[in-house]
Amino acid sequence: MIRKRITGELLIELLLITVGAVIAAFAIEEFLVGCTILDGGVVGISIMLNTLLKIPLGLLTMLINIPFLIIGFRKMGKMFIAKSAYAMLIFSVFLQVFAPLKNATEEYLLAVSFGGVILGIGVGLVIKCGGCLDGTETVAILLNRRFKFPVGQTVLIFNIVIFSVAGFFFGFDRAMYSLLTYFITSKVLDIVENGTEQTKAAMIITNDAKQIADQIYKRLGRTVTIMEGEGLVSGKKVILYCVLTRFEVRELRSIIGQVDASAFIAISDVSEIIGRHIKKTVELEKKDPAE
Repeated sequence: MIRKRITGELLIELLLITVGAVIAAFAIEEFLVGCTILDGGVVGISIMLNTLLKIPLGLLTMLINIPFLIIGFRKMGKMFIAKSAYAMLIFSVFLQVFAPLKNATEEYLLAVSFGGVILGIGVGLVIKCGGCLDGTETVAILLNRRFKFPVGQTVLIFNIVIFSVAGFFFGFDRAMYSLLTYFITSKVLDIVENGTEQTKAAMIITNDAKQIADQIYKRLGRTVTIMEGEGLVSGKKVILYCVLTRFEVRELRSIIGQVDASAFIAISDVSEIIGRHIKKTVELEKKDPAE
């Protein structure tokens, strides 16, 4: 019964990832590319190369994303990488499908506004279901785990560099339009993904604390804090507390669903973190991940 439920949820997630990738491809081709307005990350690089070299955008996006998928394969969890690879493939295919169609508008402000909103909806659906469309997000998450660089700020720095290069080739008005599109997309993405913060806190009440803690450490590289609690009706319980990024929430749900489907989970936004909440893997090699 549990396996059937997990399979059903996975199929729904793949369907939503497909819809999100198609929506994102539509926004890119029908609103942004025609006005030489860039998205961030790999897509932005691909749009620049497409404009300069006339190589198909869908092909460029897929090829540039492949190294990022390889980098993240062992660190991000197989399900996350599988979903991301699927999303990127659908995205690349539909970039080519939409390429011959007439642009929705040639007005820059309309392209920025509507393109940013539609792109945010598409990308948000993909992230909400546990995948991503851009390999730079994978690198940002890995840097966050290794050096504690904030994911959002890392992605922003990547994109500022990309937009600066775009300004050199296409004019700084295009760079400014691209930056505005990025901010619109980010805000809409946050709304779709049901969270305005990159960092989340998860509180898990379970009877299988040790196994869940081990899996969180193994698959996400996160440690947890274990606390004892007592329910008014259910009696003594073990509570796990873990801080993670929004990209890892879906994988956390998957872990808990496989280990203890009856566990109670509360996920909240974290507005600020002071201190070292996540230790480097090398510091934990000799420690129990549940400590």
